[in-house]
Amino acid sequence: MKSQGIERYRQVLRLGWLPLAIALAFIAGSSAGQTATPAPALLVLEKSDSMLAIVDPATLKIVARVAAGPDPHEIVTSPDGKLAYISNYGGLDSSLNTISVVDVAALKALPAIQLGELHSPHGLSYAGDKLYFTAETNKVIGRYDPLRKSIDWIMGIGQDRTHMVFADETQDRIFTSNVNSGTISILERFELPAPGPPPGAPPGAQPPAPALQGQPHKTWRIANVPSGRGCEGFDVSPDRRELWAANANDNTVTVIDLASRRAILTFPIPVDHANRLKFTPDGKRVLVSGLGAASAPNADNLAVLDVPTRKEIKGFALGGGSAGILILPDGSLAYVAVSAKDKVVAIDLGKLEVVGQIPTGKNPDGLAWTGSQ
Repeated sequence: MKSQGIERYRQVLRLGWLPLAIALAFIAGSSAGQTATPAPALLVLEKSDSMLAIVDPATLKIVARVAAGPDPHEIVTSPDGKLAYISNYGGLDSSLNTISVVDVAALKALPAIQLGELHSPHGLSYAGDKLYFTAETNKVIGRYDPLRKSIDWIMGIGQDRTHMVFADETQDRIFTSNVNSGTISILERFELPAPGPPPGAPPGAQPPAPALQGQPHKTWRIANVPSGRGCEGFDVSPDRRELWAANANDNTVTVIDLASRRAILTFPIPVDHANRLKFTPDGKRVLVSGLGAASAPNADNLAVLDVPTRKEIKGFALGGGSAGILILPDGSLAYVAVSAKDKVVAIDLGKLEVVGQIPTGKNPDGLAWTGSQ
């Protein structure tokens, strides 16, 4: 069932968001003065301020800020929406080795996750009850168990600048983008057949003990698929058949067929330094943002692409280089961080129109959504 918060937010859009937003903001400001996290809430990382901004999507106002740790880049929330996890990046070869944790309801920072010798964490993905992360300096991805409060798995990728990560709902397929290698890594867990007798064993010899005990042996295989120079932002289609990757240095998108683990198409896009890419929930459209300096005042920083034809439907000139993209679960609205202009814009995906904007702190980037769905 939809929450009352989402319904209130949709009423704002239906009735004309600006006048009502002002009225709601006035009412909220003249109330008892208690700050509460709205439900739902939009979470915005303000990178250069090292802060997490909590936004009420009904009013498009920031209601609170919480310290996000040094150089915050990406953010995900736990399935229950109570906790936000934030990567503290610092760039390649950084000494940073933490993932910040914020209690969203209490609006307070909790003790950070210590990664030990794993440095430059960036990409984050929550799947099942585990948090997956990249560690660029070490060329690995890791998995954190929030229940046991420990890292329980690490896998070397062997590619340069393993940047973003996505683990699907089965946790048997994991995907990463490797910026400097220009590749997408596809990790798949599969079951090996039971081993036979060891080489040179006499006829009738028994296989090793684990096979006798009926214990399945699972392992991982990795396919590193060439994409394009500076591939960074990517997303997997909702039907899990394709992966689309944005190649920042080529201004192209590469489409990878996941069954064959091969790139089947690369095509140009009209945004400079493509940075992030997201599918709409119905899989029919893809949004691509660009961080590059605009070649003209009205240059597009966001492109909406039609998936079947691979053609642009509409471009948006948002005023400056843009990064993080968040699309609501029902596909009605997208938020885009316009990093160069210290704002987040809201785009109605039905009308393909900008319907509002949120002034933020310096250099907004990672976005997340929390609250009742």
